[in-house]
This record gives sequence, C-alpha cells and structure tokens, in this order.
Amino acid sequence: MSRLLSALLLSLISPLALTEVAPEPAATAIIEELGLRESQTAMSDNPRWKPGKVVVASPQRFAALLPDYEARISRAAGDLEVVFDRSGNWAMSDEQLSGVDAVIGLCTPQTLANADANLLWLHNYSVGMDRCQGLTETQKDEVVFTNNKRLSGPTIAEHTIAMLMSLSRGIPSYTQAQVKNEWDTSPAQLQRFGELKGKTLLVVGLGGIGTEIAWRAHGLGMRVIATRNSSRTGPDYMDYVGLSDELNTLAGQADVVANALPLTPKTAGVFDKAFFDALKPGAIFLSVGRGKSTVTGDLIAALESGLVYGAGLDVTDPEPLPEDSPLWQMDRVIITPHISASGADSLRRMTTIAIENLRRYAAGERMLNLVDIRKGY
Repeated sequence: MSRLLSALLLSLISPLALTEVAPEPAATAIIEELGLRESQTAMSDNPRWKPGKVVVASPQRFAALLPDYEARISRAAGDLEVVFDRSGNWAMSDEQLSGVDAVIGLCTPQTLANADANLLWLHNYSVGMDRCQGLTETQKDEVVFTNNKRLSGPTIAEHTIAMLMSLSRGIPSYTQAQVKNEWDTSPAQLQRFGELKGKTLLVVGLGGIGTEIAWRAHGLGMRVIATRNSSRTGPDYMDYVGLSDELNTLAGQADVVANALPLTPKTAGVFDKAFFDALKPGAIFLSVGRGKSTVTGDLIAALESGLVYGAGLDVTDPEPLPEDSPLWQMDRVIITPHISASGADSLRRMTTIAIENLRRYAAGERMLNLVDIRKGY
C-alpha cells in the first residue's frame, strides 16, 4: 500500500477528522482586534478531556437578535451532543447537567451545585466571575473556566465616555428640564467641570475594559494614567501605569476616575473614604466595574460635600439600588442599571467567541480567555 493511500485511509478513520471545524472568520478578526489570549496548554493535554456532551444557554433574546446562533453552535460542536437551555433563568438543573462535561452559560451557584463530576469546562457569558460561588475545591482545581473578558470592552468604554461627557457638559440638568417641558437656560450659568482636553483620567484596572476606556480618553486629548494588579506595562499612549497599591497616591492627580476593576477580596470596598479624601477635589467618579468595589456611603458623603463633582454609575452596591438612596436625586449623578455591556455588537462578539471556544474544546485546542478562578479574573 502506498504512503499516500495509507495517509488517506488514516485521515478517513481518524476521529478528529470527523469533528474538525474551521474557525469562523468573525472569530479570527475579534481575536486579532482585541488581542484575546490563548491558554498555555491545549485541552487535549488534560487527562480528563473526553468531550461528549455540552449544555448551552440560549435564551429567547439570543434567538431574536442572532437567529443562527444555535445552528452555529451545533456546527462548532462537531460530534458532541448539544443540549440547548432556552429557559432564560441561567440556573441549569441536575437533570440537564447529568453526564455533561461542558457548559456555556452563566457561572451560577445553582449550575455549579447541580453539575456532576464530569464537568470539565464552563464558559461564562459574562466578564464578572463573582457569581461563581459555592465552588468545591475539586471544581477549583479541575474545571477549566473561560469568560467574556475584553469582548464587551468597546461597548462599556463608549458607555463610560458617554457618562463622562454628559456630566462634564451638565446634560442631566437639561434632561430634567426637558421632562418638565421647560426651556431652562439657568444651568449654563453654573460652574461646570470644563473641557476634557488636558485633564487627567485615572483608569483603575487596566484590563480589557480599562484599556478601551483609556484609548478613547486619549483620543479626546486627556492625559491617561492607570493602575493594574499584574505589571506596570501599558499602551504607549499611557502617561503612567502603577501597581494597585499606588491607587490613593495617583488619585491626587485625577480629574476623572474610571473604575474598571473585577470584584475580588482585594478590590471589595477599595473606593472608600480614604480614597475619596485622597482624590483631587472636584473630580468625576465613573464606575463600570463592580458595585461592591465602592463603599456607597462614602461616595454619597463625598458627593454631598462637593469633594466629588459628579458620578456616573452603571454598577452600585447594592443592586438594584434602593428607592430611598440619595444617589437617585443628586443633580450630578447618572445611574444606569448595570447595562453598559448591552447592545447587539457586544452580544455578537460574546456569542462568536463562545462558539469559537466550543470549537476549540471539541478539537482539543488551546482555549481563549482563560480565568484563574482562585484570583477571580
């Protein structure tokens, strides 16, 4: 038998040949544009890797915006058995998870509790991993977690800049007048924050979201500094990148602060009275990370005293924000209900990379957006 014929026969009987699927062009473009990182090892190197069954959360809003999502998932899965959870409640049952080695959805306590020992990979549609509560030590050691990091960065960054520009131009005052059908020019006579060009933005948490915010602020002519937990490196347009323990020192330079931190034991309550006391007087505080990183009472006190000029909050502590919170009625506070990542563009990126990670899992390749579950990001 010739070598060519032998190779052809081997390729026909190889299990990998039956399941091998090419990446979608959209996934390749996203990986390159946003600099998504691969895991250091391939799934096939994991001794527990025996892909067989995956449960995929596919709520109705996905079907409305992405009618081909389930077909694309099925294609990427190859020979894997795919079960779609269309309930939209994000809490998969033990019956759904029986014998399942892969889950695409949200990392919730219910899903973790209901999963059996077969679970090897869980892809979290969200960036935040703080809902992954109740993990057993075995799950921490053996389950591979991936998430949506960097994919919602452009959308959240635009939302952040929108809040900043609205506050700097006093738009909330005019919106209040518009609701009352009033042509009110009096807010124009009040002292305002001023133009953004030349002012300093401090990005706290220079990850995927923080970098997107920084890039846009730089484009507006702002001086951009940042903190990050891992290193002092950053894009060349950054004026300075410090470590997390430099937060309160750098706060004294900041005209604007953008909180893009994940929630971990180290970041909980980091924006407290000491931080606001160290902040440059009259600064704007923007929060799109996690609400529990800010001590709400200390923020309210800083706003009431005038120490903080205004705040743009997409996240709060608690959520939902109570009806009696003073934040609702403050003239220079914008509140959005944790929706900064919403939008069709963000959803398309999120689902495209979920599909690509499923393709990689089925093929035993290196995964994208690996999460260190013990660190929380």
